[in-house]
Amino acid sequence: MTTPLLQVRQLNRRFGGLHAVKDICFDVQRQHIKAVIGPNGAGKTTLFNLIAGALPADGGEVIFGGRSISNWPAHRVAGAGLARTFQNVKLFGNMNVLENVMVGGHVRSHAGMLAGMFRAPHTRREEARIRDRAGELLDLLDIAGLADRPAGALAFGQQRAVEIARALALEPQLLLLDEPAAGLNRHETGRLGDLIRKIRALNITILLVEHDMSLVMDISDEIVVLSFGEKIAEGRPAEIQRHPEVIRVYLGDDHA
Repeated sequence: MTTPLLQVRQLNRRFGGLHAVKDICFDVQRQHIKAVIGPNGAGKTTLFNLIAGALPADGGEVIFGGRSISNWPAHRVAGAGLARTFQNVKLFGNMNVLENVMVGGHVRSHAGMLAGMFRAPHTRREEARIRDRAGELLDLLDIAGLADRPAGALAFGQQRAVEIARALALEPQLLLLDEPAAGLNRHETGRLGDLIRKIRALNITILLVEHDMSLVMDISDEIVVLSFGEKIAEGRPAEIQRHPEVIRVYLGDDHA
């Protein structure tokens, strides 16, 4: 059996007296779509922040691509091939769509500041490569027609697509999607599901936090369920749908 791309081992994080993430363990296999679900306050976003380097862990380990990335800073995690989006879209509103996507490519560029200032030939070539790749990603996400539009003027669903394109510009092995369907209507959510499958077809592994259960059950290979910072279930969608503890957490003891 191949080694999982991501391994989370006994991960812990406290905020004062609150144990937000408690001894969480799970794997994400390569080219799988894995979802993390749970009620509000279950620790989902904290877990994402620990994996992505936005928060230090109090204990445990995150292993990515066979090496420990525990407590690495976020920029180093991104450089290693792990990109993320956010529940609240974070674009540069005064830049156009193409420029926003190019920002992701610049994170992994090799040219130094002096080379950029003096427009060295290799810097110009790299900038052209980043621009071309950004254009390809806009085509992939069917938003090429928005390339010259200011990002701040876009509809919310369009902004979400631009944010995903920017994350893909980092050329990640693993993409973390934090509530990607938040604020989307049913039609937009359906298109998002198609897009996530298309991204997986590019040999990119996906880990997402999501509240839309229809989307989760439709696209996920496996699901992890959290409640009050602890993992209460893990398995394929059909297994999770009939898991008694999951039913109790979501629907109450009578339904369980």
